[in-house]
Parts: sequence; structure tokens; C-alpha cells
Amino acid sequence: MRRLFPVTDMTAGPAAPTAPAGPTPDAGDDDWSLDALADAYAYPEGAGPWLRANMVSSLDGAGQHEGRSQPLSSETDMRIFGTLRGLADVIVVGAETVRLEGYRPARAREAFAERRAAAGQGPAPVIAVVTGSLDLDFSLPLFTAPLVPTLVLTGSEAPAERVRAAREAGAEVLFAGDGTRVDPARALAALTERGLRRQLTEGGPRLLGQFVAAGVLDELCLTISPTMTAGDAQRIAGGPRVAVPTRFQVASVLERDGFLFTRYLRS
Repeated sequence: MRRLFPVTDMTAGPAAPTAPAGPTPDAGDDDWSLDALADAYAYPEGAGPWLRANMVSSLDGAGQHEGRSQPLSSETDMRIFGTLRGLADVIVVGAETVRLEGYRPARAREAFAERRAAAGQGPAPVIAVVTGSLDLDFSLPLFTAPLVPTLVLTGSEAPAERVRAAREAGAEVLFAGDGTRVDPARALAALTERGLRRQLTEGGPRLLGQFVAAGVLDELCLTISPTMTAGDAQRIAGGPRVAVPTRFQVASVLERDGFLFTRYLRS
């Protein structure tokens, strides 16, 4: 793993005030430890709720291949994926991604146990599923056998029978919107009220697009995969268009095997 940015003290311009400096191993240090990665991706100290997204994109802008992100990924990408989960209080995910990616409960990992305990976190992050229809298989382990109860975020007029099915499976249902629609800002506020301020979303693209349009995304961790897919795959963010493009600033860039692991903070 090589750090491409920031590279030295001579790097032009001041560091972003909320961007942790992270470790500075030698340029030839190929294998960063999980502790080093956790330092590099630490949430800002003393900040309020912070929403971070973690996505992967091909060189030609595809956020998935044949409906899944895994073909664009790598071993190092998955190490960073696991690190970001290990730091989060809650993982916010859309129902379609749960269905396509076969989501399972987050697990406790010994590598992050001491760090999480020191931060006052539970053994594993909560999974929060955003869904208006609650069209989910509530017999899956995500709902019936998580280490910590899975949350379902939905609208106030969600189908009563589906709400009941979710609760009977062991999930906790939170209402964060009018009708069947989930309001992105209200959803994050509901999580924050439960003490879940270190927030991570893994998409999918429609959910990420909603967060961007609502102006609530603080950070994007984007893996740029050295692949091209052509075709008509969806980008990493879809949904409503913003009137003025949201500007982000680069915080760090790592590289390994041609993959770029970037972090951007909202300007």
C-alpha cells in the first residue's frame, strides 16, 4: 500500500481540519495493519453525527457489474471495507442492496474490540435498512440472528402487516418519514438520537443519491477500480439531481495493485 496524498510536509496547502492524518508508513510498506487502516480512516474527534459513504467504481463510472459491486473489488478493498465497518456505530443500507448483496448481520471482530470499547461502542455495528415497502425476507439471519438488533427505517404509513412481520422477526422499526417515503435527514436524526453518530452507508446508488440530494453526506470513501465494464451499469449515486453540484475536497489517496482508495470530505 502506498500513500499518494498527502505525501510529505511539503504538500501544498493546509490539511483539511477534520481529516485525521493517519499513519505514515514507508512508501514501500505493502501491508498496512488493521490498526494502521483504522487510524487512517478514523472518524473526526468531537464531531457531531458524521455520515460516511463507502463505494467502488470502475474507471468508466460503473458502480456495479451485473448488479453487484464484488466484481469491481479487491482483497485490499475488502480490508478497507471491513475496517470502515469496524469503526462505525451503524451501517445504513437500502433494501435493494440487502436483496442483491445477500446482507448478513455485522459481526464482532477481535481486531477492533479494544478500539470499540474505548469509544463506548457495542461489539458490532448496527445494520439499519432503509425501505418504504418493507419488501424484505424477514426470515434471513440479518433479522433473526444479529448480534445487535437490526433496525428498519420506514415511513409512517408503511404497510402495517410488513411492520408487524419485521418486529416479529426481531427487528426494531423506526419511522422517519411521511407516507411510505423515508426522509434521509430524518432517518439520520433518528439514528443519532439512539447514540449512533458514526454513520456508514454502503448504498446502494439510489440511497446514496438521496443522501447527496438532501445535503447530509459528510464523506465519501471511493475505491477506483482499474477495470472497465462498458454497458449501462448504474453509477455509485442515482436518484434526484441536485441543483448545484456538491463540492468535496480530497483528504487522502492510497494505492495498491492499481486500485486507488480515496477519501473526500464535503467542502
